[in-house]
Amino acid sequence: MYYKGRFEIAGNLTEWLVLATSGTREAPLTHEIALVARQMPLHQNPADRILAATAEVLDLTLVTADERLLGLGTIRTLANR
Repeated sequence: MYYKGRFEIAGNLTEWLVLATSGTREAPLTHEIALVARQMPLHQNPADRILAATAEVLDLTLVTADERLLGLGTIRTLANR
């Protein structure tokens, strides 16, 4: 059920989470990522900085619809529109 901009998970949340995240990996927030995030010439949103720095340090492609994060130069980005 969807209401007020939120969604409700039917059933057991733990089981849903296991299914929803199967086949994915977590990226740790390391000291190196934190340092790169702070040094980036990017707007001051800390979540955006951490996402971009994680992509840079781990050599990942950042998939985003945020125009401010597309084409950052050293980070591969893919528009999600």
